Amino acid sequence: MSQVIHYPHVVDAPGESPRLHDWPRIRVSQIVMDHLGHAWSPDEIARQYPHLSLAEIHSALAFYYDNRAEIDREIKAELRQANIDADAARSTPLAVRLARLAR
Repeated sequence: MSQVIHYPHVVDAPGESPRLHDWPRIRVSQIVMDHLGHAWSPDEIARQYPHLSLAEIHSALAFYYDNRAEIDREIKAELRQANIDADAARSTPLAVRLARLAR
């Protein structure tokens, strides 16, 4: 029998990215990217986002460490899309003209 773990501040709805209950626009992956990418502690994340409680941040990080593969896939997909978007932005007619002027 598997044990179901409840994360009081995280909503994990099927087909959606796990997110904070009281702040539905903030995904667990965003908190994780700040934690891992900037090496921010939960206290630093709370300083950067004063509307978040330490309990919400810790709950999101606990969810991540218990569901690491799922969140890592989401982060990798987001980074891939960001690279695709950046490449597309560099190839717009305006970007090409500006790059020529910068030479």
